[in-house]
Amino acid sequence: MSETISYTPTVNEVQEFKEIAEDFSNALDLVREAISNAFDAEATRISLDFKAPRQAYGRVLIITIEDNGIGMDYDGLKSFFDLGNSLNRYKENSIGEKGHGTKVYYHSEKIEVITSKNGTTLHATMNEPWKKLFEGEIPSVTIETHKVDSNEHGTRIIITGYNENERSMLTHENIKDYIIWFTKFGSVEQEFGINTHSKMLLTLKGVDRDEPETIAFGHVFPKEDHDINRLFDRYELDAPNWYCKKIIKTGALKNYPETKYQAVFYIEGNKVRYNYNPMVRRSGYHAPEGAYTIQERYGLYLCKDYIPIQKKNEWITYKGSEFTRFHAFVNCQDLCLTANRGSVDNTSLKILDDLKIEVENIFSEIITSDDWDNMGSLNEMVVAEKTARKERKTFTKRIDKINRTKTADYKGIHLVEPRQENGVFALLVQLSNRFPDMFPFTIIDYDTHDGYDVIVKAKNRIPIKNDTLYYVEFKKNLGSSFDHTFKNLHSIVCWDINLRDIRNNQEVRDLDNRPRKLKIIPPEQGNTNGYTKYFLDDPYSSNKIEVFVLKYYLAERFGIEFKPRSEDAFF
Repeated sequence: MSETISYTPTVNEVQEFKEIAEDFSNALDLVREAISNAFDAEATRISLDFKAPRQAYGRVLIITIEDNGIGMDYDGLKSFFDLGNSLNRYKENSIGEKGHGTKVYYHSEKIEVITSKNGTTLHATMNEPWKKLFEGEIPSVTIETHKVDSNEHGTRIIITGYNENERSMLTHENIKDYIIWFTKFGSVEQEFGINTHSKMLLTLKGVDRDEPETIAFGHVFPKEDHDINRLFDRYELDAPNWYCKKIIKTGALKNYPETKYQAVFYIEGNKVRYNYNPMVRRSGYHAPEGAYTIQERYGLYLCKDYIPIQKKNEWITYKGSEFTRFHAFVNCQDLCLTANRGSVDNTSLKILDDLKIEVENIFSEIITSDDWDNMGSLNEMVVAEKTARKERKTFTKRIDKINRTKTADYKGIHLVEPRQENGVFALLVQLSNRFPDMFPFTIIDYDTHDGYDVIVKAKNRIPIKNDTLYYVEFKKNLGSSFDHTFKNLHSIVCWDINLRDIRNNQEVRDLDNRPRKLKIIPPEQGNTNGYTKYFLDDPYSSNKIEVFVLKYYLAERFGIEFKPRSEDAFF
């Protein structure tokens, strides 16, 4: 025996209300929904006022939204509070279509709606909507009806205690930025010649502001400026940061020819953005609360109703960061949005794939165009100018150094005072080649890999293979620390000794922290060939490391004194 049972699925209404309200995770979603509703009501003026007056138990956030639209009748007011009951579902030009958006208001302590239409004003009040949803109850609405002048129309919504009174995101500049970027009031439609809403005005006052500001309709785009020669003449090395070029493309999807799209791509330099967008973080600038980097905000956005919905920077990237040069929007009315209007993920994958191909083709066309080449040329001009300036600066610096360098002439050769370790090595080699007996060692090999170090042997006639070989280290100045070991070290050749760091009988320590004392021995009185000798002495070693301090060794032994160049000697 069998039995057939018929069952009709039910909806947990309370849970659905609660989940839809929670789905709007960004506190500013309320702003977007309020503006969208005002547009659907054919308003030309919108007012948003955020304040947090002090009450007995602390500050309470109160948001007042007003528009001069057509207002709502009883059915419209029911649709406002109902879930999924949108009266705009089949209206071609309406933004709201799911009946979910106004549920963002439920995340509050109180909702009031005063709306006038056709000679009637309705005053609806919903108390503690969020608390009641959490208690498993659908909040009720009370509605008062009043007769008014038949010409009176518009809607005022007062939200009390929204989002647990959290106000950090509701500063004036942060809300204004959100309006311009992510709401219908910041629509990109004017870029495509649509001026239906061009005269609309919005008045805004954030919680941190005493006076309201009036904002003009439309997303903010910069003026084009892409004459590379003029930019370079005006801004020189900063020219690429002021480049701005607009590109408009429209078309239809290949496999869905009835699905149209409109695209606007601005190629922008960073200074252009700094000039019109106060919310972009930059060095040396104190940005408002909620500010962002260029990487965080700019790139490619997919739009519906000409409102940016979701970033798709991966569609315009082939090396990794090209998207940062773009301020771009692609509008397609066949995109299907999620309930919170935060994503296009409800769109058919086939439509998204086709749209992606169209965008990739536009991107490919742009980066192979003269406009892109011009920007590249501008960067090349800047690189060339930077190189030229660096070369001029380096040349001037070197000439200045040459003019300040001390020199000496000795038996037909011109000597230059060394400024670095390699100069000490060059000076010794120059003198050793002309005067082999000037130093008591012969250079056998040298290696510049770890500094200018040479292997030497003492001056005698023993063949190299039978002789003892030693290191000679070169230093510009000798100090109390020595960055080599004393092992196998025959001599040190330096230009000078840092007498602020080390004096006679003071220690010099090597890389192994082994000490030797500096011994300074003046020449014997009456010895015309004598000179001041410097040694690093170790009482436990028979090997004394002689230090040739060229500045004094050459002067005392050979009469070579280095003097400043005369003014007309060189430059």
